[in-house]
Amino acid sequence: MIHQKYVDAYIHAWREGNVIFNQERIDLVNQLETEVLNRDDIYFDEDQIERCISYIEKWYFKLELFQKFIIAFIFLKYKKRDKLFYKDIVIVIARGNGKNGLISGLADYFISPGHGIDGYNVDVVANSEEQAQTSVKEVYNMKEKNKSFMRSFFSWTKTRITGKSTLSEFMFRTSNADTKDGGRPGCLIFDEFHIYEDTKLINTLSSGLGKVMHRRRIYISTNGHVRGGFFDRFIEQCLDVLSGGSKRKNRFVFICKMDSKDEVDNPELWEKANPMFSKPRSPYAEELFDTIMDEYLDLEDDPSGRPEFMAKRMNLPQEDNTVRVASWEDIQATNRAIPYESLQGKKCVGAIDFSFIKDFTACGVLFKDNDDYIWESHQFARRDFVKEAKLKPPIFEWEEQGLITLLDEPVININHMVNYFCTMREKYGLDTIIGDTFRLDIVKKALEEAGFNVLYIQNPHAIYAKLAPRIEMLFAQKRVIFGDNPLMRWNTNNIVVKVKNDGNKDFVKKDEVRRKTDGFTAFVYAMWQADNILGNEVNISQSLDTLDALNF
Repeated sequence: MIHQKYVDAYIHAWREGNVIFNQERIDLVNQLETEVLNRDDIYFDEDQIERCISYIEKWYFKLELFQKFIIAFIFLKYKKRDKLFYKDIVIVIARGNGKNGLISGLADYFISPGHGIDGYNVDVVANSEEQAQTSVKEVYNMKEKNKSFMRSFFSWTKTRITGKSTLSEFMFRTSNADTKDGGRPGCLIFDEFHIYEDTKLINTLSSGLGKVMHRRRIYISTNGHVRGGFFDRFIEQCLDVLSGGSKRKNRFVFICKMDSKDEVDNPELWEKANPMFSKPRSPYAEELFDTIMDEYLDLEDDPSGRPEFMAKRMNLPQEDNTVRVASWEDIQATNRAIPYESLQGKKCVGAIDFSFIKDFTACGVLFKDNDDYIWESHQFARRDFVKEAKLKPPIFEWEEQGLITLLDEPVININHMVNYFCTMREKYGLDTIIGDTFRLDIVKKALEEAGFNVLYIQNPHAIYAKLAPRIEMLFAQKRVIFGDNPLMRWNTNNIVVKVKNDGNKDFVKKDEVRRKTDGFTAFVYAMWQADNILGNEVNISQSLDTLDALNF
């Protein structure tokens, strides 16, 4: 059995109960002791391990024991050949655990005289330029702060760091595989690789490995919202390694995550996903813990943040990437009386969802009353369509209640909506109506001829991405009022929030045919401009690119 002091110390700390491991780290220890540490043809390069650790701690930050544990395996080598045992280092860990800081220090060391390999270029690859620049920028800033010493050994710009003695370079790349060949890297670092859709980028860049000794690929990531794609397949391979017997002997897998969603409610177990939280905690870890605790407590008022919290902070994404826009209890809470008398002459914004001329159409006006948003609405549908669709809800009862008008017409005439908004204008301060570009030729002309200012949304899904967290929070805080309108409650309950591959949210229907959502869609359209027109709160649409959203 081979030994290394940081490896032994970390495993000993777990066995003594001083740190808490998740199942994947327990599996890692078992796999190391049965397949790796019992070999007699490999050794830990103690000189490189100590040089690397000393370099990072001198110029960047004090390393935690789990980080030293990982570094030890980065320099595990064969005895008879100057060759690394692990070609791939995989670190999947919750946000805030210093992944980028660690790769900044490692990359800088790899191009330094201490590492001592000529032409050992390091490329960090990420999905966006901003993310890819993170580590290069961190190394650049360190060089700038210590330029009197560093300029003897390095030259640097904001895009490239060069080790003078080895002529090794550290630079960033973005994930456009079509324009990248393999180059001559010694080390490739794939940052937040959970967002990759396939292996094309990794394969393209990896084609250049092997031209320099001690080739490495380092994968770092939190978990993501993409299910069934490259990341899931890659993690399945990693779990095979940890279970023992895998042919992928050259992949080191360090995964930190909660073992179940029930554990999330026990902060004492958060170190399963966040090894920084092992005691005694550093000042950085204490601050990080407080931040995550604040985010956890915020979920009570804003449950829309739970998918992101679970995926990024607990490294345990929800299996279903769709969630209800609101609980049924919160939807029922919209059944509060609309104070019509106090709304007389009050400023409001109108909205219309005129999706299909033979289907449903919804329109309404939105008010802001202190902290509440009041939505007064009406819908139209063809009677024949309702009969043919065999919808389960009591549409005809809702017709009797005055919530919907069923039309005996071959198509829905826009004049019905124009008349509705004209009536609203007589009662309230209505002059602006929001809609999307579908059937724009019909809607815009008719409303403008009636004297309304019409704003329309070029890309509704971009609006949804911005508004979804806000609208989820408003429902959770019971700040939405629909009046006694079971049709709107039905519309809202038919909506789910889907977390897309990029982490943004989208409103989608539970069922494209039988679960109508028109009233909710119109409500969302009104919310897009509510704070611009109604005032009194932070503008929720400022962050939208108006040129993308509007098409005048």
